[in-house]
Amino acid sequence: MIDPLLLSAFFMGLAGSGHCVAMCGGVASSLQLAVKNKQDARSYTLLYNLGRLLSYSLAGALVAGISATFASQSILISQILAFISAFFMILVGLYVMRVMATLNWLESIGKIAIWQFVVKLNRYVMPLDSKLKALGYGALWGWLPCGLVYSALTWAITTGTAAKGAAFMACFALGTAPAMLALGLTTQSITKWLNNQVVRLIMGNFLVFYGLYLLTIAVRNSLH
Repeated sequence: MIDPLLLSAFFMGLAGSGHCVAMCGGVASSLQLAVKNKQDARSYTLLYNLGRLLSYSLAGALVAGISATFASQSILISQILAFISAFFMILVGLYVMRVMATLNWLESIGKIAIWQFVVKLNRYVMPLDSKLKALGYGALWGWLPCGLVYSALTWAITTGTAAKGAAFMACFALGTAPAMLALGLTTQSITKWLNNQVVRLIMGNFLVFYGLYLLTIAVRNSLH
């Protein structure tokens, strides 16, 4: 039976794919232009996304492992993490519907705290003249400041172990993969569907109500 938590991670990634297209579409397109041997473009696209998945999984393992250490020492910390994950699920839902730019502030923090250091590593993978470099570039791409990814990580911190945190973020990455692969392979039908207003509203509302459900559970648990 599929773990509901991992299924939620996949759906969260799928629902947020429209944001991925808007934020990373230019990156995905430029990567194709950077490939010297155009016959390798398809395999490079897969490697970029594999590298991105590995980075997300590593981040998930790190935050889940660290949070589990603290949560095991205090019930209060576990309850706070549950509130945070529910709150961010609601923010993601509003962001997917494009009702509010609820995650922009997270991306601004990421640019200052992480990306300015990671981007300096680009010189080690450019030019993209080997599959190993393509994988490495995808791994760096995975640390691009993204409010959607950071929100997923707030969920990963509640999974309890580093392994579960990694699995959660891997499933999230798989959810974003259809849109990102479609961009890389110039298949636009999926990206158009994910950016459809009705689709965004349906997915966004689902995430908001799911977040409210989790918030209700967190409140109930804190009162017992």
